[in-house]
Amino acid sequence: MSFLKPKEEPATETPESSESESGNVIERDVEKPDVFETTEKGLWDGRPSLGGIWVAHPDAETPERVIIRNTSNGKSVNGALFRRERDIPGPSLQVSSEAAEELGMLAGAPTELYVIVLRREKVEVAPPPEPAPAPADAAAPVEAAAVETSGEITETPLDPIVGAAAAIEAAEPEVAAAPAAPAKTSSLMKPYVQIGTYGVEENANRAAEQLQAAGLTATVREGTRRDKPLWRVLAGPVQTRAERKELQKKVAELGFSDAYIVRK
Repeated sequence: MSFLKPKEEPATETPESSESESGNVIERDVEKPDVFETTEKGLWDGRPSLGGIWVAHPDAETPERVIIRNTSNGKSVNGALFRRERDIPGPSLQVSSEAAEELGMLAGAPTELYVIVLRREKVEVAPPPEPAPAPADAAAPVEAAAVETSGEITETPLDPIVGAAAAIEAAEPEVAAAPAAPAKTSSLMKPYVQIGTYGVEENANRAAEQLQAAGLTATVREGTRRDKPLWRVLAGPVQTRAERKELQKKVAELGFSDAYIVRK
């Protein structure tokens, strides 16, 4: 079997940024369905393979960087796309042993995969919003309220404490009436969104700083894979599914379109 040799590019990299007049210009991975995109069965034959993480397909014209996603379990990994011969029997997508391990595939079991090409592009992002102005001094004069007494209208200063309590009671009567409950870290089994795994700590830190600059909470966690150090970048945690969906949307807008939810 013959394959085209891939370009020597890292599977994951942190977007690099530079200043522009209106904001920051970053380089990020952009999905290119017009170059190559497919959803079909892939197969790992159970034998060890060389070349790291890759898939091969008869319609691939040149080696490309791609994201490979197992549609059955949601696992995804960045790798390379090669061209394979058409007359080889079996599913069109051939999967390397390392890719199968990352995607949770079993040897000899065809698995539905989604594969799409990634290309590096420069994109301008808006700078973080200016901080909100400080609230007015609580000791500032309070507007007077008109009060009708004995057919006459007089002005009486509003009590700020009483007024605030009344506003809270009107806005959230259920919360005000309910007994206080102990704080919970999160009600979700998977409250984090993982934006990437990096082999260089500096790249992971820069990715986390990009999230923090956009007003998101980011965490860098160190681990190992095959006795090699790696750093995972997580956004979160969040408390509800709605918050998690909004977090995934914000992360994708920052260029991390292949991010996925994790437990911790």
